[in-house]
Amino acid sequence: MSKEKKFKEISSSDKAALVCEWLDEKQGEEIVLMDVSGLCSIAEFICVVSARSIKHGQALADFVLERCREDNIEFFGMEGYRPGDWVLVDLNDVIVHVFQSELREFYNIEGMWSEAERKNYCGENPRG
Repeated sequence: MSKEKKFKEISSSDKAALVCEWLDEKQGEEIVLMDVSGLCSIAEFICVVSARSIKHGQALADFVLERCREDNIEFFGMEGYRPGDWVLVDLNDVIVHVFQSELREFYNIEGMWSEAERKNYCGENPRG
């Protein structure tokens, strides 16, 4: 009999708050958390964070996945890691966008979800 790995039961809002704490711990900048439940078909929360450099962005993404592994929180993976200017981390119900500042402004994820409620986490003031 094979045992299926059981992931920790955690609400989307608690997972999103944890992710913000982790990003803040690794000095992620301008952390914005948006509640997109009812607005987005693929996630409940979207977190956007700026990195100071490509290496910093990669370190932020690595840290989120490392902490998910340690805490047995389900995740699907990431995209854009190698180029590092925009890394998307997919935690199923929480999507994390790690941007270099200039690309963050260009793609304006916060503007796309302007109707979403902003969560003020990690001592940061929401943008937009």
